[in-house]
Amino acid sequence: MEQQDMKVLVGNRAADLLVKDGMKLGLGTGSTVVHTVRRVGALLQEGKLRDIKAVSTSFQTTIECEKMGIPLYTLNSREIGGQLDLSIDGADEVDAQNRCTKGGGAALLLEKIVAYASLSYALVIDESKLVENLGLVFPIAVEVVPEARLVVNRALEELGAEALLREAVRKAGPVITDKGNLILDTRFKSPVDPAVMETEINRIAGVVENGLFTRIKPVVFIARRDGTIGERR
Repeated sequence: MEQQDMKVLVGNRAADLLVKDGMKLGLGTGSTVVHTVRRVGALLQEGKLRDIKAVSTSFQTTIECEKMGIPLYTLNSREIGGQLDLSIDGADEVDAQNRCTKGGGAALLLEKIVAYASLSYALVIDESKLVENLGLVFPIAVEVVPEARLVVNRALEELGAEALLREAVRKAGPVITDKGNLILDTRFKSPVDPAVMETEINRIAGVVENGLFTRIKPVVFIARRDGTIGERR
C-alpha cells in the first residue's frame, strides 16, 4: 500500500471509531488528519453524525472544515467552555511511549493548546513515523517570537541541539506561523528525555511553544503497508 493510501485509511478509521454525536471535537493539522476532517464532514453531510462542535488548530484545517460544512468554534466559545471531549491529530514522530513531536506544518502552538485541553487524544500516523528516539532525525519545531531568534538559537545549542531557521518553499524568506512567529527546526545530537526537554525548551525567554508532546497519553492508530491498522495505547 502506498503512503497516501495509508493516510486515507487511518484518517478515516479514527473518525469512524472515535467521533460520536454531540462531541466537542478538536481537529488537528497535516496530510493525514485532513482525511479525518473530510470523513467527519462526509458523515455530517450523510446524517450519520450529528451535533459536532469542532475546534480547528490552523488556517489549513479551518478552510477544510469550511469546505466540508463542519461547524467551527474556538476554545473560548461558550459552547466549548475551554474543554474538548476528543482531539484527533497527526504527528511527525512517535516513540514507544506514545510521546510525539508535531510542528511539521508549523501549527504546533494551537495543536498543543487543543491537545492539552482534551479529555481524550488520538494520533493518526503511518508506520514510517515510529521512532526509538524523538528529535534525532525529524526536527523538533520551536516557535519563537522574531526578536528572540538568535537568543533562542544560542540557548538551544547550549542544550545540545542544532537549530535552523525554517525557510519557506513557495515564498522568499522564513516560514511565518499562523500567529506571526518563526520556527527553529531543532535536532539533538544524542537522545534526550522528551518530557524534560519539553519543559526546558519552554523555559527559554522568547520561546512561544515547542513541538514535543509528552504530557498527554494518546491512543495511536498506525497504518501499515500491508493495509492493516494497529492501535497502541
